[in-house]
Amino acid sequence: MNTGPRRTLRLLPWTGPEAKPCFLITDDGGGRVSRLADITEATQLDMGAQLLAHADDLLPDATEAQLRFLAERLVEALRDILRVAESRGQRYDEEPLFP
Repeated sequence: MNTGPRRTLRLLPWTGPEAKPCFLITDDGGGRVSRLADITEATQLDMGAQLLAHADDLLPDATEAQLRFLAERLVEALRDILRVAESRGQRYDEEPLFP
């Protein structure tokens, strides 16, 4: 029976080469990379909220070029926020990766 710390797999809020997901294997949530990931997630969520507020202001009078730029930024923000949601959902339902 293993009585050591539980090792878990965390989806990080950024991607690696070729937009592939990055993961962290950890036995606690307080390491440097975990803290950096927490800060990055908070920043991504805040940026998404700010972008949404900007979109609300811009939409009534936006040009075609502005709409295209806005749509591209909204897609990026949505992608980031979905990755944060997936990562957080995995952490709440987590079973040990390496018991």
